[in-house]
Amino acid sequence: MTSFDEDLQQLVADMFASMAAAEGVGLAANQIGVDARVFVVDCPDATDTNVVAHVVNPVLHLPEGRELEVDSEGCLSVPGVRADVGRPTTASVTGVDMFGQPVRIDGTGLLARCLQHETDHLDGLLYVDRLPAKQRKRLLSESAEAPGVGVPE
Repeated sequence: MTSFDEDLQQLVADMFASMAAAEGVGLAANQIGVDARVFVVDCPDATDTNVVAHVVNPVLHLPEGRELEVDSEGCLSVPGVRADVGRPTTASVTGVDMFGQPVRIDGTGLLARCLQHETDHLDGLLYVDRLPAKQRKRLLSESAEAPGVGVPE
């Protein structure tokens, strides 16, 4: 995405509103049917400092020799179910903001998980894609049966 205009600003605002309405901590543009490499987060890091940010054209950076933390993960696109997923304990994302200015978000704890999760969305992956096939199939089946409405892909 290279048009840093009012449409992009409105998209970011709409994404924050959609994320808040769904009580999520992150949302990627493709989750609301927009083909753009943009995500928003409103998520605490390991020190409980809340980070509210957006990134356009994000690039994920993971540490070498990464230590994995297994924790429960859910997704607005797969409502009603959660699963344990191993992810690096730290992550950074670089990109630009809605005005084209460079941004970098360094994440620890839940924020690191969120940065990885939202970048995955933009790369066409859901957290369930990181699970064994049998478990993935079961969770997707359970999610389809769950009450409530998720954010469409």
